[in-house]
Amino acid sequence: MQNLRAKCWTFFASRAGLRLEPIAALLACVMFCGCAALTNPVADGVPVRRLPPEVLGESREGEQTIPLNMLGQKPPNAYRLAAGDVLGVWIPGILPAGPQENQLPPVSFSQRAGARFPEREEPPPALGLPFTVREDGTLDLPQAEPVRVQGMTVKEALQAIRHAYTVKNQLLQPKAAQKIILVLMRPRVHHILVFRHDNVPVNNLTAGNLDNNFVVADIEVGGSRAIIGNTSTGTGHLVDLPAYENDVLNALARTGGFPGTNAADALLIYRGYFKTKQERALAVQQFQSLRPGCRPPWPAGPNGQILRIPLRLGPGEEPAFRPEDVVLQTGDVVFLEARPLELFYTAGLLPPGEHILPRDFDLDVVQAVIRVRGPLVNGAFGGSNLSGALIARGVGNPNPSLLTVLRKTPGGGEVPIRVDLNRALCDARERILIQPGDVLILQETPGEAIARYFTEQFNFTAIWRVFTRRDAQGTATIMTP
Repeated sequence: MQNLRAKCWTFFASRAGLRLEPIAALLACVMFCGCAALTNPVADGVPVRRLPPEVLGESREGEQTIPLNMLGQKPPNAYRLAAGDVLGVWIPGILPAGPQENQLPPVSFSQRAGARFPEREEPPPALGLPFTVREDGTLDLPQAEPVRVQGMTVKEALQAIRHAYTVKNQLLQPKAAQKIILVLMRPRVHHILVFRHDNVPVNNLTAGNLDNNFVVADIEVGGSRAIIGNTSTGTGHLVDLPAYENDVLNALARTGGFPGTNAADALLIYRGYFKTKQERALAVQQFQSLRPGCRPPWPAGPNGQILRIPLRLGPGEEPAFRPEDVVLQTGDVVFLEARPLELFYTAGLLPPGEHILPRDFDLDVVQAVIRVRGPLVNGAFGGSNLSGALIARGVGNPNPSLLTVLRKTPGGGEVPIRVDLNRALCDARERILIQPGDVLILQETPGEAIARYFTEQFNFTAIWRVFTRRDAQGTATIMTP
């Protein structure tokens, strides 16, 4: 009978001018044209085991926050004078003018610091009249040539002043010169601009980092610093840092604390960007007019120098900056960006969307599927219990296992990577790490798609009824649709 049917079909096809191969191909297209497992344009990917090392990506586990002491400067063994220091000077017979013996030196009170610097102690009163160390490192004292005190301690500067009035100018006798008083009345300060884009509230973290919408608009003054701007997406600060506290660590501590997880991995220092108040106002104006997603178009300072100070280091990585690079001077600008969110994307049989890649630990392909709640070894289990049953009828569907990872290459191209999820569950070498910008597309293999098709189209239900009797009689019923 079978041979007869085959002969009839062959005869009919030959009489109709038809060939069996095109008909079979047409039937296959009709049956499977909607099957993504057969039409998947990215299914022909490179197996993981054949990937070159530069495509596999780098691990981020082991990265550590830079030690805080590397962002500060080492405390000096003694205070060294420099331009901007205010000294209290008292020279009997010279200050004030005229030979008035036994005249008491005046008591000078420094500018009250409690209002501007509430975290600091009130400076004690100082004896003498205030004299400021000039830009060339000298003191301009009456009736004598300028005395150079740059780099000296207060005690050494006192000896230099006595020498100037007893030896160089011979205005005082050595005994009278012993009554000269020199004290540090007010230490010098350094005026620094700090612009931060990492001071974002937790509830605005995702939105602020996604569009990089950082705008500073308000201007106000308060506390220990002048707050140039304070919004939910960025802040600017004018900070006065005393000598030997003028470093990156103190600049961060006084403008919101050490950067959190939403900060970039490095900050930039623009050396000597401004000198005058007008130039400083221009810098503030440029920051206020900064468009979202753009870095400030600031030129470098007079020396054309822009320093990059890393805030996180990889395992065994040495910082690429010198200890003197973290020391700030008047006119420097510190710029700390927010960390742009590193995203990966899912499609296919995974829930479509964009997802944030963790900063401090690695995420492999299996963990990524679990993180987005994709199907993984769940068989016939449903995702919810709204229907009243977690397990569907039948033997279940095969689990999709063909995962394609679209990854950008260092040269600007893109490579599809084929990952077998079933193999990845047993072999750690198959579990490649997710990199920023990866697109994960989960599909069925052709065999899984065909198996699912038949399990959905042909529903076999078997019922066994076995009665425990001596003769062990029972019935079995098989129903097909």
